[in-house]
Amino acid sequence: ADCRYTCHQECRSLIQLDCRQPGQSQLSPESTLLLPHSQNVTQTAEEEKPRPPTVQEIKQKIEKYNAKVTNCLLMKLNDDGTYTGFIKVHLKLRRPVTVPAGIRPQSIYDALKEVNLADMTDKRTSFYLPLDAIKQLHISSTTTVSEVIQGLLKKFMVVDNPQKFALFKEMRKDGQVLFQKLPLTEYPLYLRLLAGPDTDVLSFVLKENETGEVEWDAFSIPELQNFLMILDKEEKDKIQQVQRKYEKFKQRLQQTLKEARGKPG
Repeated sequence: ADCRYTCHQECRSLIQLDCRQPGQSQLSPESTLLLPHSQNVTQTAEEEKPRPPTVQEIKQKIEKYNAKVTNCLLMKLNDDGTYTGFIKVHLKLRRPVTVPAGIRPQSIYDALKEVNLADMTDKRTSFYLPLDAIKQLHISSTTTVSEVIQGLLKKFMVVDNPQKFALFKEMRKDGQVLFQKLPLTEYPLYLRLLAGPDTDVLSFVLKENETGEVEWDAFSIPELQNFLMILDKEEKDKIQQVQRKYEKFKQRLQQTLKEARGKPG
C-alpha cells in the first residue's frame, strides 16, 4: 500500500518487504500488500473463450447449410448433438511422398477390415501426387485436423510422418487468395458449416508443413537421396531455361544487327 509493490496473488507468501516509514515498525507482507481485488495486485485472467453453440443453434446452421447444397452432400445432425458431413481437400504437395513398393490397390474388403497395406512390406518408393488431386472425406464434427491429415495419408498409403504435412484453409477475399494454417486441434467440419458449402468462400488444402528450418532428421536415407536427385534435376532444368532465354536474346540481337547493316547511315 505504501511502496506500490506489485505482484501476483499467489506470490504474496514468498515476498519479503521492508516498507517502513520514519517512526513505523516493520510491516509484514500480508499487511503491506493490498487485497486481491486491488488494482496493484496482478492476477492472471483467462481470456474469454467464445461460448460453444447450443444444439438448437447447430440445428439451425445445418438447416441453413443444407438449403444451399446442390450436390446432395448434406450434413446430418445426430441425437447426441454431433453431426457429420463432407469436406473436400485439395492436395498441393510440391515434394514427393513415400509409399510402399509393389502393393496392390486397396480393396473394399481391406477398407472394411481397416487393413493397413503399408505394413505388409518394408520396401518403399517415392512419387509425386498430382497437384490437382482432390479427396472427399466424410467426417464428424469431432474430427480434428490431425485426424484428417492421418486419414488422407492412409487413403493414399503414404507412410511419411504426418508431422511433415499441414492442413490449410484457403479463402478468397477482394480478388486475393489467402492461406491460413490450421491448428491440429481445429475441427474442419465446423469451419465448413460456418462458411457454407461454397468452396469459393472456403476450401481445404493439404500442403507441406513449412516450419522454417527443415528437420532433416525426420527423413529416411532413401528420402534424402530422392531430394538430392530432385534438386539436381531442378538445377539442371533451371540452367537450361536460362541458357535458352539468353540464346533467344542472342539470336534477336544478331538479327537486329544484320538488319541494321543493310540500312544506309
